[in-house]
Amino acid sequence: MRSVGIKVLNNRLSEYIRLAAAGETVLVTDRDRVVAEIGPPRETRSPFLADAILAEAVRAGWLTPPMLPATGDPPPSKPVAPLSDLLGELDDDRSER
Repeated sequence: MRSVGIKVLNNRLSEYIRLAAAGETVLVTDRDRVVAEIGPPRETRSPFLADAILAEAVRAGWLTPPMLPATGDPPPSKPVAPLSDLLGELDDDRSER
């Protein structure tokens, strides 16, 4: 494990990112006080950014994951009513106002 000051980190960021990508943890210090860690992604972290954002939203409680895993293709969509019927009902509702 290495430690680096903010000023040096700023000047050599790519070097420390390469170390973290290789599996090493780098402690970032500000006036001899550890303020951050740079390290490799956790094993539970998805390699895809979108998945990571969704996982964070679930942890924060903004989303609820499905109860059952998805299996196969989604069911075919069947229209509830023809478009002409829906537009007619919409016109009727608007005319009543």
